[in-house]
Amino acid sequence: MRAISIGVLASLFFAITFVLNHMMAKEGGSWLFSSSLRFMFMLPFLWIIVAIKGNISTVFNHINKNKKEWFVWSTVAFVFFYAPLTFAAEFSPGWLISGTWQITIISGMLLAPLFVEKIMINNEERFIRHKIPWRSLLISSIMILGIIIIQVPQFSEISIHTFLLGFVPVLIAAFSYPLGNRKMMEVVKNEIGTIERVFGMTIITIPIWGVIFGIGYVTDGLPSSVQVLQSFIVALFSGIIATVLFFYATNIVKDNQEKLAAVEATQSLEVVFAIIGEMLLLSLPLPGILSLIGVALIVIGMVIYSFIDHVPLKK
Repeated sequence: MRAISIGVLASLFFAITFVLNHMMAKEGGSWLFSSSLRFMFMLPFLWIIVAIKGNISTVFNHINKNKKEWFVWSTVAFVFFYAPLTFAAEFSPGWLISGTWQITIISGMLLAPLFVEKIMINNEERFIRHKIPWRSLLISSIMILGIIIIQVPQFSEISIHTFLLGFVPVLIAAFSYPLGNRKMMEVVKNEIGTIERVFGMTIITIPIWGVIFGIGYVTDGLPSSVQVLQSFIVALFSGIIATVLFFYATNIVKDNQEKLAAVEATQSLEVVFAIIGEMLLLSLPLPGILSLIGVALIVIGMVIYSFIDHVPLKK
């Protein structure tokens, strides 16, 4: 429950991303700036925190020992996750993107066979491949039904072209984030802390964000002061607070696939927070009855996770 509670708190801060990205898109801000500025603003904060802890050299030493793994999985977890999300914000409201984003609940479970765990049996090392947690997947099917129901009203309101531009990028992000996060936990093991891991992943991907920012500058000029401020808020609340909380929560249960799935499922509450945020900040109307039913199913699935996850499977 501790890990789940931390995950729920992280989802509150993550919801700020969807709301502010939609605000920036409505105001004409380029997604290239929305994505790159977040990580550029994150870096100084993380650098100061890690420097105060005296772990800067520790992080760089770890990166030097595993350069390829750090670069590949940091890029997957951050770039392939956030760039598609900000791109999709130009075509869909934040609550709809956050609803679609909940596909990540099952994507993490479906990725389980890509990971192996080393155990000792009779003083002999054995590598056990993780299995898909079918019970958790069954519970998650309730949430996926909710996601589908949320999307239904959109089919009659927008073109298939616009829908795909708002859906496919989020689908890519939904698989990239848990894959990159889980792989990075394998890379760092328990050798560095959560904040240090986020710091290392941020600094590794800064050159890529620099290129993305440069493309935005060439095509659109400099970002507006409003977009810079909103990107700063996203960096602080979502990039720093939410990311560290979520990574910390997943790290607590990283060796248990069912509990890890439950923590990842806490992100389902982002859609609720996003709806409330957009109603307050953007004066958007309350979603229709069908969409609200979908939201309710997502929340119900999360509640079931919170209780069922503690019940052991029968032998």
